[in-house]
Amino acid sequence: MKLFTSPQERQIEMKQLRHVSKTEKVLFPLAVLMMTILFLPSATPLVGMFCLGNLMRECGVVDRLSSTAQNELINIVTIFLGLAVGSKLEADKFLQFETLGILVLGAVAFSIGTGTGVLMAKLLNRFSRDPINH
Repeated sequence: MKLFTSPQERQIEMKQLRHVSKTEKVLFPLAVLMMTILFLPSATPLVGMFCLGNLMRECGVVDRLSSTAQNELINIVTIFLGLAVGSKLEADKFLQFETLGILVLGAVAFSIGTGTGVLMAKLLNRFSRDPINH
């Protein structure tokens, strides 16, 4: 087994199974939003913004707004959200054993999830008819 591979060997090529129509691309965010409203109303604002972004991109009418939402606006919102949350945080409440434990467990969970995802892709690639990674 090689430890280092060239960038061409690491490139994953996914074949499109079928053509997805423009109507399907527009209806998908709306269907996801409706199911979220029905089954999980508390998550509607978060999923709704995800669906709005996809809908803006797929409808093709608001290209400048979609481009701004994908680039500049998301960076600005992320900075302000970080500042707002950080300004409310006090050191005596943050630097506790439970909080640091949650951060460590989150990092461990993220590492395990990433590692198992890579291993599962390699396993599926071994047994698939059309390998996705040459």
